[in-house]
Amino acid sequence: MTEKEIAEIRRRFKTDKNNITKLRGCYVNNKKEIISEFTQSISLLSLEESESIFKILKRTLSGSIGKNLNDIEFSTEQVSDGEEHKLLMKLKDSELNDEDTVKELYGKIINSYITEDNYLILLACDVYDIPTKTKNDEELYDASEEVFTYFLCSICPVKLTKSGLGFFALDNSFRNIGADMAVSFPETGFMFPSFDDRSTNIYNALYYTRSTAENHKEFAEAVFNTYIPMSAEQQKETFRHLVSETADDECSYEFVQSVHEHLTEMIEEHKNNKSPEPLILDKKDVKRVLESCGATEQKMVDFEERYNNGFGERTGLHPQNIIDPKQFEIKTPDVTIKVNPEKSYMLETKIIDGVKYIMIRAEEGVEVNGVNIFFSPEENNDEAKTDDSI
Repeated sequence: MTEKEIAEIRRRFKTDKNNITKLRGCYVNNKKEIISEFTQSISLLSLEESESIFKILKRTLSGSIGKNLNDIEFSTEQVSDGEEHKLLMKLKDSELNDEDTVKELYGKIINSYITEDNYLILLACDVYDIPTKTKNDEELYDASEEVFTYFLCSICPVKLTKSGLGFFALDNSFRNIGADMAVSFPETGFMFPSFDDRSTNIYNALYYTRSTAENHKEFAEAVFNTYIPMSAEQQKETFRHLVSETADDECSYEFVQSVHEHLTEMIEEHKNNKSPEPLILDKKDVKRVLESCGATEQKMVDFEERYNNGFGERTGLHPQNIIDPKQFEIKTPDVTIKVNPEKSYMLETKIIDGVKYIMIRAEEGVEVNGVNIFFSPEENNDEAKTDDSI
């Protein structure tokens, strides 16, 4: 799904926009026991309560594509005869009204979701009469050609709030508020089926994780039984190892700087092209980047094997997951330097009298603990003898 398609579904979660036919779920404790279940119509909730539900559903479709939101692809074999896919289709086709199917999903989640918290499994089914769009991107609500039926699953921690002092406006008085159990925003969840090209795509689901470091792999594999993209943090760490191992003893400051610049330029170019599809680099793209940045033919001999071992043979990478285009960082065991990537040329590595240094060009506006400092004439005239770069 593209950002525009996700945004179109998110706009559904309003009192006057949604057509949620079923809202149900269960409350699970940290011993994997169902404490209670519920089924109700969202139209019977108060405005405040329905708005809270909508916020949870919106959050399940929030964040960056490739970081928090990932497409899950089912194979043709799974769609035709896969147990997990059949379960998801039954949930969709019954609009969450099939009790046995809903309980089967609860079981899969409870057996696979790892947490020390109590949590809520929230399910919501919506039926969207997709309006036709004109060439000017205007929606024609009287010219719908398809009805999109889908459901969302949100896994929300339930935590004990702190007691404290509260003000009650009706009584115009202060009173103590006791501790209570409150539902938090979801840690993970999914939407099925996918809304691709503004149409139903039963070959895909959209998977959400709140954390960029934790992809809740066990839960996702139990529900989908297919390839789950590694988390954004895992991608970043694996890419760092790939760059380091590929360049080996030729992994200089200039080489890493060049890789960062190349990837940043690709991200910026894709942004300027306004392509609706996210930018994804395959194995060949990554290889070309490293080669263009100076990786020698000898160093690239084992690149494909390293890539396959780290990411998987067919895994594509989102550049925003493997670098931060807005930050360039140099770290030693004792010092961390962060610089605007556009100003990374102001840093150099030098060997002076046999000692390795990171040199920072300081032209003006130098502060120490927030205080402007100046260089004395002696410092300005001091010339250091330098050897080759590190």
